[in-house]
Amino acid sequence: MSEHILFLTGKLAEKQLHQILEKMQPEFTYTVHQIGVKVAALMTADMIARRLKDTFNADRIILPGRCRGDIVALAKTLSVTVERGPDELKDLPLYFGKQALHIDLSRYAVKIFAEIVDAPNLPVDEVVQRAYYYQDNGANVIDIGCLPDTPFAQMEDIIQALKQEGFLVSIDSLETDDLLRGAKAGADYMLSLHESTLWVADEVDAIPIIIPEKHTDISSLDKAIAVLQAKNKAFIVDPILDPIHFGFTESVVRYHAVRQKHSDIEMMLGVGNITELTHADTAGMNALLLGMCSELNIKQILATEVSQHASRAIKEADMARRIMYAAKENNTLPKHINADLMALHETSPFPYQLSEIEEFAAQVRDPSFRIQISSEGVHIYNRDGINTAIDPFDLYPKLNVEEDAGHAFYLGVELARAETAWQLGKRFDQDQALNWGCAAKTSEQQVDLHTFKPQGTTFKK
Repeated sequence: MSEHILFLTGKLAEKQLHQILEKMQPEFTYTVHQIGVKVAALMTADMIARRLKDTFNADRIILPGRCRGDIVALAKTLSVTVERGPDELKDLPLYFGKQALHIDLSRYAVKIFAEIVDAPNLPVDEVVQRAYYYQDNGANVIDIGCLPDTPFAQMEDIIQALKQEGFLVSIDSLETDDLLRGAKAGADYMLSLHESTLWVADEVDAIPIIIPEKHTDISSLDKAIAVLQAKNKAFIVDPILDPIHFGFTESVVRYHAVRQKHSDIEMMLGVGNITELTHADTAGMNALLLGMCSELNIKQILATEVSQHASRAIKEADMARRIMYAAKENNTLPKHINADLMALHETSPFPYQLSEIEEFAAQVRDPSFRIQISSEGVHIYNRDGINTAIDPFDLYPKLNVEEDAGHAFYLGVELARAETAWQLGKRFDQDQALNWGCAAKTSEQQVDLHTFKPQGTTFKK
């Protein structure tokens, strides 16, 4: 027998919910029940427990995505599985499609080496603090960069402090003295050795990362690989990714050639030459570069956050590796898995057409303003009617909030968010900050739907 699902909704959304479910032609049977509240988002778990007298023999109950309260307790009360659906009704088809995939983003195949490039100029405690920041954003190994012609007296202290804190550490230099000092102090990896400096790997236990002796010389890599394999030593190969217009395409081909020749060796991709040296948003770069890692079975990247425009590079790389792992595992394109790398745009920014918003507005009987966007612009409405504009300043004279500073401030903030969302093609949900994915620090805590949102400062008397 097919599953029977009970969809709970409010008065304003009931008709649209019926329409969407009919178009879906789902394999399950369903009942739509209006719980006696106008706006579905105002529904709470306690309210449902009080008002729902019949579960209609449902195997599962789907609530509006913004329904607040303890749905685990509600499920026990009703003796039926209870879930929150998507925030927007228009996303129901996608919601059920994603449910079927059971996409797990807890796994990944790529280790992130996060480089602290100016370590010689930093005190020990600041390096440790930055290491924790990188670890919180997804780094697996903290890479200690050495600077040319710069004394590094505190190298041993830094490495030992990081090891005491439980970090994996790599030492990053082309100078053999630096590599020997770092490895003897406890570093787990050494960046970078080449054919002429392989002797360092015989002196210490740290795993070497091997680069070509001459920049594009794959044959020198082959020789170094043969030497280390003969000694049965662990190693990682980095053919070097070059910046755009300085050998980028050729270096991508080089990575492919090395992988074709050595199908089972460990490899590293230094993504910083692209993310740091290209003035474009780094989320897309990380997605593409981690996709390349997934295809070529490259299990290490070296990432940096030096330039301000690359200040989320570690976090983006972390999400990108998880998305690519999930896509590869499910034999699917890296689409509709997670939106954290889509900072500026969204796949479906305008869930409602103007005609639908006008229909919502016609049903409103109270003075509270609702704000929505469509491809036509920004719409604000209450019982007195609907107004549409591109520029929020054009709406102000029509709102009659001149004597209510708090209300005017609130509407100004929300309309500005709506304008930004309309300009970029992003989702806008009233009373919620815009979702910038990995690209932004968030000043708002994760929404806890088990509790009610506290009163805002503009609402308090």
